[in-house]
Amino acid sequence: MLGLTFSLLLTASGATAPATVTINEWQVPWPDSRPRDPYVQADDRVWFVGQRADYAAILNPQTGNFERIDLPDGAGPHNIIVDERGAWYAGNKAAHIGKIAHDDFSITQYELPGDGRRDVHTMQFTSDGDIWFTAQGANKFGYFDVDNNRIELFDIETPRARPYGLIVVDDQPWLTLFGSNKLVTYEDGEVKEIELPRPAANRPRRIALGDDGGIWYVDYAGGYLGRYDRDSGHVDEWVMPAGASSLPYAMAADDQGYVWFAETGPQPNRIVGFHIESERFTDPVAVPSGGGTVRHMVFDEASESLWFGTDANTVGQAKISYGD
Repeated sequence: MLGLTFSLLLTASGATAPATVTINEWQVPWPDSRPRDPYVQADDRVWFVGQRADYAAILNPQTGNFERIDLPDGAGPHNIIVDERGAWYAGNKAAHIGKIAHDDFSITQYELPGDGRRDVHTMQFTSDGDIWFTAQGANKFGYFDVDNNRIELFDIETPRARPYGLIVVDDQPWLTLFGSNKLVTYEDGEVKEIELPRPAANRPRRIALGDDGGIWYVDYAGGYLGRYDRDSGHVDEWVMPAGASSLPYAMAADDQGYVWFAETGPQPNRIVGFHIESERFTDPVAVPSGGGTVRHMVFDEASESLWFGTDANTVGQAKISYGD
């Protein structure tokens, strides 16, 4: 385990950062399906999955039209990522990764090896098109060598650690352990656990790479935004605008020096940014539908937008304006 060398609890200054968001939402036509985890393939093709209704779908934001692709019964899709080969979904309840072909929407299933829980949770591509992923209930994370159709699973040493959010940085996976106060990475053939401050209360849920090179996380239980410095091992934390009642969940980093997250404790949910250089939060912006719970966000550079799904059965776009 990697030790924590330094931690500092900080509170952002009273002044707010100038960026803000304008939110637009599209009502998904399949009720109570928990649309989630959008992935922007093009300006007219935004993929997402319906976790409770076993589908993947494509939204055309320009027309508001939806196209549905039914998945195998019981798939329980949790996450979707897209490349030129197809749309890859996490079969969270059915122990597989699925690929949806672009031409005819045919589905190929890749079953995870082993017995017991194999609940694929959050996935991200490497530069070669392979896939790192987490498996929360299984207490594992995995690597899918797509060309060779080989999936390898790695055990987490901490019991019931709940591997959750994941990013890939220079082909190296970084993930949160939502059942503990730890991050995990895999380097030089070794699983490395990184302990964060406040062990009894810190529960990191989602993770992002800031343009400063830091590994950023949201502490769902305590209401903190945190940064882990990969070079020094230092951790800095900032109390979120809604404090302990924030319940920060979805997060993403943009290309203009901001980290964004959803506070899901307040109802309606609120989208908030944090300017890395000035260490200031933006003014929170309420999700028009209320959101219920915003679970995952991605940043689309082409449109300078955050995309997310909500438990209010909408897909949302938060267009970022950076101000002066």
